[in-house]
Amino acid sequence: MPAIRIVGLGAGTLEQLPMGIYRTLKEANHLYLRTEEHPVVAQLRQEGITFTAFDAIYEKHGDFDAVYTEIADLLLQAAREKGEIVYAVPGHPLVAERTVQLLLEEGPKRETAVEVEGGQSFLDPLFARLRIDPIEGFALLDATALKAEQVNPLLHTVIAQVYDKMVASDTKLTLMEVFPDEYPVTVATAVGAAGLERVETVPLYELDRVQHLGNLSLVYVPPTREAAVRNRQFAYLKEIVAILRSPEGCPWDREQTHQSIRKNLIEEAYEVLETIDDDDPDAMREELGDLLLQIMLHSQMAAEDGFFTVEDVIAGLNEKLIRRHPHVFGEKAARDADEAFANWEAIKAQEKAAKGEEASARSVLAGIPRELPALMYACKLQKKAAAVGFDWEDVADVYRKVEEEYREVRQASEEERAGELGDLLFAVVNLARFYQIDPEEALRMTNRKFQRRFAYIEQKLREANRTFEETDLAEMDRWWEEAKQRVRR
Repeated sequence: MPAIRIVGLGAGTLEQLPMGIYRTLKEANHLYLRTEEHPVVAQLRQEGITFTAFDAIYEKHGDFDAVYTEIADLLLQAAREKGEIVYAVPGHPLVAERTVQLLLEEGPKRETAVEVEGGQSFLDPLFARLRIDPIEGFALLDATALKAEQVNPLLHTVIAQVYDKMVASDTKLTLMEVFPDEYPVTVATAVGAAGLERVETVPLYELDRVQHLGNLSLVYVPPTREAAVRNRQFAYLKEIVAILRSPEGCPWDREQTHQSIRKNLIEEAYEVLETIDDDDPDAMREELGDLLLQIMLHSQMAAEDGFFTVEDVIAGLNEKLIRRHPHVFGEKAARDADEAFANWEAIKAQEKAAKGEEASARSVLAGIPRELPALMYACKLQKKAAAVGFDWEDVADVYRKVEEEYREVRQASEEERAGELGDLLFAVVNLARFYQIDPEEALRMTNRKFQRRFAYIEQKLREANRTFEETDLAEMDRWWEEAKQRVRR
């Protein structure tokens, strides 16, 4: 049966190599190296040990996955042709070696035995050199596939495979999503190899300017509890909210319930909308934080009662987003927004059916949040009714309805007036819907326009050093007409 024996070249020189691995290398009939860029290789060559290295494959491909896949394929082919081969990699075969993982996955499929015989990884000399105790918390990450969400600032973090300045630049940009630009990081090259080792600590922004980057380089990021770093972590937000609600926390926060702060959720949502209307990103960032706090508080209260945690909220949302976007995460297609929306609605209906909600027994008008503003609620009611054919056929009919309701308001008694005015507003919402105008947004625009024009009247009064009591309606009307000309929107 074809076989591949995998050994590690360690992190230092030939003198540091275990005797068993040295014999395996020396006695191998067919020796393959992932790369010649290692201190041991020159010494092997001096001893007359012949080998085949795969360095040229790195120049053929634009990404490392393709490189590693080709190396694994070539090794499996060589084992099939030659019976048994030895494959040597830097460090330990099971530490930051993608080719080894591919061989372990593919070997059994191709009836090839794959045996890992050990070696010393770069971690032991690195921990010794930098005096790191990994029991304090340690993460080993791959620079070629690094993502910000993998980085935990509370842990000792080692980032391997920082081959060159391009990889170092990508690593730097990813780390800058977590740490300040000036945060100190250490670049270690050939750690543990006497005469070749280089260790240099630099500010994060200079990471890709280090001159000794190469195949044996890695980056060490020390842990921190600095506020500038921790304040950006979702886990810290969760911890703060839990502390506020704890017996040692804030008396006001401890007293709150879902019911006592329910209106805060609505108020904070409207404050976010205000920042959107004002096109004020800084204010939006702050108000989104206030809105998030409400979600965190409700989630913490639910967790204290044993119902759900904020992680459950996130999990449910992630599952729903994936499930309702089969045209993104599945096999379905959506050529435009309408088709994507149709997919979403169809899946919603399937979910309700799975929960035992009979579509036939459910009102067409169900599912609209009761706390919506009345104009928005009316518009959603009308859209749901229109979806099943209960709608005006022509906008002229809507105009006639608006006129009819207007007359009824004028003719209504004092007791009837509120209801008739509501009918008129409902008819105007219908008109807005026919013109595909959001009535809530239309009224907001008019409110803002009124505020700007009224502010012009106030400005004119200030310029004249007068108060409202010292003017009359006729004069304010003149200024209002000026404002209409000067303040168009």
